[in-house]
Amino acid sequence: MSEAALDGLIEALQRLPGVGQKSAQRMAFHLLQHDRDGARRLSAAITHAMSAMRHCTRCHTFSEHEVCTTCTDSRRDARLLCVVETPADQAALERSGSFKGLYFVLMGRLDPLRGVGVADIGAEALLARAGDGVVEEVILATGFTAEGEVTAQALQAALVARGLKVTRLARGVPAGSELEYVDLSTIAHAMGDRR
Repeated sequence: MSEAALDGLIEALQRLPGVGQKSAQRMAFHLLQHDRDGARRLSAAITHAMSAMRHCTRCHTFSEHEVCTTCTDSRRDARLLCVVETPADQAALERSGSFKGLYFVLMGRLDPLRGVGVADIGAEALLARAGDGVVEEVILATGFTAEGEVTAQALQAALVARGLKVTRLARGVPAGSELEYVDLSTIAHAMGDRR
C-alpha cells in the first residue's frame, strides 16, 4: 500500500523530534481516518505560524511582533539577562516561574563537529545586548550537554572580558540534559542556586 500523498504525510511527520516511521504512520492514519477536521486545523495552524512568526529583534525568540511581549514587559528586571539555547528552553524557564529578567535566545549551541561556530549562534548580538549598560548579570542557562558546556565556556570568556558578571545554573540539572525536558522544580532550584 504505497500512495504518494500518504507517504509524503508520513515522511513529513517523521521530521518531528522523537517521531519514527511507526509513530508517523500511526499519526497519519489517525488523522486521515478519524480526525480529518483536526488535520485541516493542524495544517492551517502550521501554515499560519510559518507566515506570522519571526525572531524578536532584541532576544531572538519567536514572536509575531518585531519585539516580543517578554522584551516589552516593563515588569521584567532588565538588569538580568538569561541566555538559553532555544525558545523551548526559554518556555521551560518561564513555566518554572523562577526568573523575572529578560532573555537572549541563541537558537543553537556550539558544535564544532557539525561546523557550528560562535558566529552561527549569534554571539556578537548577545555581546551587544549584554553590553547595553543596563545588564548587570548574564545567566548562562545552556544545556548540560557537552555542546552546551562548550557554548557556556566560550560565551563566559567573551562576557567576562567585557567586564560583565556571569553566572551559570546550579548543577541540579542532570548532566546531558536539555532544559526543555527537565522538571520545573529542578529548573527553579538551579536558577535560584546559580553561581
